[in-house]
Amino acid sequence: MSFAKLDELGKRLEAIEHAQAMLSVDEAVQMPSGGGEKRAEAMAMLAGMYHELATAPQIADWIGAATDEALDEMQQAALREFQRVYTNMTCLSADFVRKQVGARVRSEQLWRELRPAGDWSGFLPAFEGVVATARKEAQLRSVALQLDPYDAMIEQYDPGNRTADIAPVFAELKAFLKDFVPHAIARQREKLAARPLKPLNAPFPIEKQKALGLAIMEALGFDFEHGRLDISHHPFCGGVPTDVRMTTRYVTSDFLTALMGILHETGHGLYEQGLPKRWSHWPLGKARGMAIHESQSLFVEKQIARSPEFWEWAMPHVREHLGEDAIAGWELEDVLAHVHWIERGLIRVDADEATYPLHVILRFEIEKDLIEDKLAPKDVPEVWDAKMNEYLGLSTIDNPKDGPMQDVHWPSGAFGYFPSYTLGAMIAAQQWAALQQAQPNVREDMRSGRFVGLNDWRREHIWSQASRWSTPELLERATGEKLNAKHFAEHLRQRYLA
Repeated sequence: MSFAKLDELGKRLEAIEHAQAMLSVDEAVQMPSGGGEKRAEAMAMLAGMYHELATAPQIADWIGAATDEALDEMQQAALREFQRVYTNMTCLSADFVRKQVGARVRSEQLWRELRPAGDWSGFLPAFEGVVATARKEAQLRSVALQLDPYDAMIEQYDPGNRTADIAPVFAELKAFLKDFVPHAIARQREKLAARPLKPLNAPFPIEKQKALGLAIMEALGFDFEHGRLDISHHPFCGGVPTDVRMTTRYVTSDFLTALMGILHETGHGLYEQGLPKRWSHWPLGKARGMAIHESQSLFVEKQIARSPEFWEWAMPHVREHLGEDAIAGWELEDVLAHVHWIERGLIRVDADEATYPLHVILRFEIEKDLIEDKLAPKDVPEVWDAKMNEYLGLSTIDNPKDGPMQDVHWPSGAFGYFPSYTLGAMIAAQQWAALQQAQPNVREDMRSGRFVGLNDWRREHIWSQASRWSTPELLERATGEKLNAKHFAEHLRQRYLA
């Protein structure tokens, strides 16, 4: 049977994915520097093997023949996802991919070299090259997927999401935030006048911070029989669902930085561990795109771990693991002042939850125009500065390093990725609203350190569904409505203005 052949193919691809994931984690966590060259060769070889297996011409025949077979409901869903993935993997020719990789490598290398000095003019020729190949990629995918070019790029990260749906929601959110942020900052000043920000009682030994992080991960439901926490230069969640590898980084001057990083990655890890094991070798069994994945990490970091109820429960654990002096003399309001801090800034990755979406919307608007050939690469700094002035009252006109050169996404050719970040935050807030309706005592549960109900709801509505539905369908089935900006706006009002 043809579906049986696809099933066997899935098992072989899953085995390679497992090896690739573990080699990648090891490289980031503990590989000695001298192992880099051979590691790169091994990973390139595995990538080639994977692509050859996944794009073999006979797969199209298997998919076609399987449509006439007697398949159950889940096999039919799996077949649709096999088809979607195969179409996306085969719509670019090998010759185009080689040229594209060359343009991306040159662009990213120059970006790493020139970004510290903010040398936009030196970077521009390479950037123009990577934008040209991205536009070509968008056109090729557009034809194969029968989508608008920019939608075809978004499809690579969030299947089913379309600009026609995202743009009006982002426009509504942008209008809200431009008014909200000044009011929230003014409210913050009033609170600080009455209760000044208390400094952290550093130093915080790394081993004690790690013990605190592990204890909270366990309470949140992370399964240490199928995962672990390590240290890396940049926090990430990798590995595979049966062996999730999370990392963080520690600084002895601030325990909140590492803890919040751990909590964010724990959200990713819980999602991976909650995916259905019986479908793990099918594309159907994978996580449903970047926006949903980000929604799970932000659900833990923002909805849970920055709430007053969480910190009522967590403060005794901080004292237990970091020592009584860690937050000596602190009350709940002192911790919340740190975790709810709002500040306008130039750098996306340093932004708080209230200003962060404006950074993303700015990039969404610019990259959409770049892909649609409505904006020339050379004009990006000027447009970036105008939008940054309008949205956050800041200028980058003489500072491209902290403007359009700050992220690796565009230099590496990742166009269509940025919307996922803010979509994830909005989806997390919408899920929380639906969860509160289903579990009215959820905040009291958090205050008591009970997170089982939270996880059960997400397991039923998100994790167990994997890639059975498109991103918009999954959200609507989980929450009962389409993406709605009001839930994120209400979350911010309650947290920062109430």
